[in-house]
Parts: sequence; structure tokens; C-alpha cells
Amino acid sequence: MSTQIHPTAVVDPNAKLGTDVVIGPYSIVGAHVCLGDRVELKSHVVVEGRTTVGEDSVIYPFASIGHAPQDLKYHGEPSELIIGHHNTIREHCTMNPGTETGAMKTVVGNHGLFMMSTHVAHDCVIGDHVIMANNATLGGHVVVGNHVLIGGLAAVHQFIRIGDFAVIGGMSGVESDVIPYGRVKGERASLAGLNIVGLERNGFDKDAIRNLQRAFNELFGDEGTMEQRIDMVANDFSEAGAVMQIIEFARNKGRFPLCAPARKSA
Repeated sequence: MSTQIHPTAVVDPNAKLGTDVVIGPYSIVGAHVCLGDRVELKSHVVVEGRTTVGEDSVIYPFASIGHAPQDLKYHGEPSELIIGHHNTIREHCTMNPGTETGAMKTVVGNHGLFMMSTHVAHDCVIGDHVIMANNATLGGHVVVGNHVLIGGLAAVHQFIRIGDFAVIGGMSGVESDVIPYGRVKGERASLAGLNIVGLERNGFDKDAIRNLQRAFNELFGDEGTMEQRIDMVANDFSEAGAVMQIIEFARNKGRFPLCAPARKSA
């Protein structure tokens, strides 16, 4: 097999194409685009800007990848969109490059699934094995860990952090940082517990899950301040790697507080 470009596709001669790339009907590839080996653009796909798409990724019709950010502060700076390998990007998905107010790049990891009409805004950083269900939206500067599931129609506020193995319920509005392994839901999302199903599916043993549950109860209990509870959990579970990942996340404060159970404040 060799690279195949449909006669109706428009590919800038300066674009860099790997081996065995397939560019379907009516697709457009810009001058600064780099498509890795075996990337496939199904049809009616637009890839523009300084965009890199990793090998074995597939992009479905009417996706718009790499066009200028939806940010009034963007003034044409040569920012990038870097998409990893083995990603599936479905119909009408939009992904934007970074801005000078961020890191000048948006980064998408590997083995992701971005379903219909999902949006990844400027300066986001997304880990590996992330799933965004239909119409899920990330605001600018959002950081998403590995193995995260974001439900359909969920909206994540700009500058929010979401830890590894977290799950965001459908139609949730996420306005606070979500701890690793957390499960959030609600119109204005609150922490509903741990992502037990995700933990089991990803091979966490019973002891690790038990430790996480105990640490969760302690961290979001009623005694002392959040800072005191963080220190207490760190002391009690210092040998539990998954728990300490939550502690590190909590101590590395972002712009927003931790998402907490309903009627509790972090």
C-alpha cells in the first residue's frame, strides 16, 4: 500500500505526509500539517495550522482540526496542535492549537477516542486512553490525565485539572478540579465517589481499591481543614501509590478548588 490522495482532496505541496497515508474525498490539508504513517482522513476533513497527527490515527468526516483558536486574545501567533498516535477523531470534532497566553501548543495523547462534535480548546493537555463522548467540551487550558472518561454533553471550565482514571458524568458542568480516580456528576458537578468500575476494568486489585476508598472517606470527612486532612491521609497511606497520587494532585493546587461531595467545600 502507498499513500492515496483522492482527486477531489486539496493537499498543500508543503504538507508532510508519512507512508501509507489515506486522504479521502474533499479533504483539505494545509501547508504546515504533518500526518504520520497510516493516518487516514475519511472524507471532508480539514486539517490546518501547525498540526501534527500521529501514526495510525483516523479522522472522520467534517472534523475541523488545527484552525485558529476560539480566543479573542489570539493574534495569529505560530502555535501548534500536537496529536499523538492511534487516535480516533469522529465527525464534527474540533481541536484548536495553543496561544501565547498558554504554552503555545495544545497536546493530545495517544489511543484516544473523541466522539462526534467533541471540542478540545486551545492550550489543553490531554493524556493517553482518554474518551470524550458525544458533544463533550473542554475549555481552554484544561489538563486531562490518562484513562479519563468524559460523558456526553459534559462541559469542563477553562483551567480545570482532571486526574488519571477519573470519570465525568454526562451533562455535567465541571467547575472544580477532579481528583484522580474520582467520579463526578451533576449539572454543577460534585464528587460522587470513586470510579470503582474503571478501577476494576483497569486491573486495580481489591487492596488498592480498599485503600483508595478509605483515603477518600478520610480526605472528604468532617474533621479539620482540607489541608489537615491531606496531611493526615498522606501520613496514613504513605505506602499506597494510588492514594499518594491523589495527595500529590491535591497539593499541586491549580486555579480552582477540588471538586468535593455535595454540600462539602474543599
